[in-house]
Amino acid sequence: MKLNKAFSLRVREILKEKKMTQYKLAQETGIYHSTMTDILNCKYQTPNFKNMAIIIRALDISMTKFFDSELFNFEKLEIEEK
Repeated sequence: MKLNKAFSLRVREILKEKKMTQYKLAQETGIYHSTMTDILNCKYQTPNFKNMAIIIRALDISMTKFFDSELFNFEKLEIEEK
């Protein structure tokens, strides 16, 4: 699985747990709704770390807890090398 997909799935998991909408997340972060939609629909090949950090903070979860998921298992995660 690619990093952008893992990030998107993890955000969606947490949104569901918190009963929070994607629209509310966009409002909390200050990220345009269309940009948030593009991030969560994997329109970007590589997530921007700044946006990732802003989203994680708005979810009110620590970075450690966010990335403590099988989705981010490095053995299964596709990371393009250039």
